[in-house]
This record gives sequence, C-alpha cells and structure tokens, in this order.
Amino acid sequence: GEVETVAIDTALEQTSEDRITTKAAQNLAGVSRILIGFVFLWAFLDKNFGLGYATNSDSAWQFGTGEGSPVYGFLAFGTNPEGPFASVFQDLASQDPNNWANWGFMLALLGAGVFLCLGIVMRIAAIGASVLLFLMYLAIAPWQKFTVEGVEQTSNNPLIDDHIIYAVVLLFLMVAYAGRYLGLGRWWERTVPSWLQ
Repeated sequence: GEVETVAIDTALEQTSEDRITTKAAQNLAGVSRILIGFVFLWAFLDKNFGLGYATNSDSAWQFGTGEGSPVYGFLAFGTNPEGPFASVFQDLASQDPNNWANWGFMLALLGAGVFLCLGIVMRIAAIGASVLLFLMYLAIAPWQKFTVEGVEQTSNNPLIDDHIIYAVVLLFLMVAYAGRYLGLGRWWERTVPSWLQ
C-alpha cells in the first residue's frame, strides 16, 4: 500500500541522484563508457565483416554464413597451454561458423558494444562484458609460464592485465550510472523496469 509506494519513491529519488557530481567527471565517465563500448563494437564489426584489421575478409563470420570462426584462433592457439583451464577452452574451439560458442561470443560483443555506447542496459552490459573479459583472462592465464619451441613465454604482469582493468572500469561505470552522461541512461531509467537498467 502506501508504505510500499513511499519506499519505491525513496529508492527512485536515491538512484536519480548523480553519483558523479562534477560536470568534467560526468563527461569523462561518458567518454570512457563510449570508448570501452566501441572496443567491443569494433571487435564485433571486424570479426563479423572482415574489415581487414584483426580479421581478413575471407575470414569474416557474417552472422554464421561466412568462412570465419571468431573464437577458433583464440581458443585453439591463444589460450595458455599450461593454464589450469586450457583443455576446457580448447575443447570449445571449433572451425564451424555456426558453433554456439561463436554465436555467444559475437552476440556478447555486439550487445556490450551497442549498450555501452548508448548508455542503456548498463547492468547487463557491464556485468556480461566483465564475465567475458574474466573468462578470456582465465584462458590466457598470465600467471602461468609456458614454453614455445624451447623459448619460455611470460606475461608482463603475472596477475593484472588489460582484461582485469577493463572489467573493473566497466563495473565502476555501472555503479556510477555512467549511462546518464553523454548517453541515454536517464531516459532508459525512466522508461524500463529497474531490473533491466
């Protein structure tokens, strides 16, 4: 009844307050969100259409109709062979463009990229992208040295790499409501249920 309505109104007032208070910081949060979103969106575009950067046109995925397999190269050759989850990740490697891992990976890139750039669905986008980044971190296993053709391979830092940094920044942008700044976040918050924000 009335008590529930007051509680909901109070919660909405609290979340409608800006977590970032200065205009410069708000703009920087918005720009950071857009830039990270574009990292995901560009990865999707390049892998899907074979734009000639990380993916050549003859290796384009094209929504499962092309010759490419976006996850194959990374899972088959990019995983750390001495990492604790190497066999799990390498078992997912498939050259079939319609493999479920390709669809999952590409839809995650597209969703994270679009939602972060627009500043909507921030919880799902930030948490989903962070999980994807953490899985890639586990596949790389930077803490584990390995040998290729007699040469020992090591990472620059055995604990923290760009996957972890991106994930932490994404989670920060989520809790700071960065979708409101240079994005459609305020409109989105007024339009959809709270679980979808």
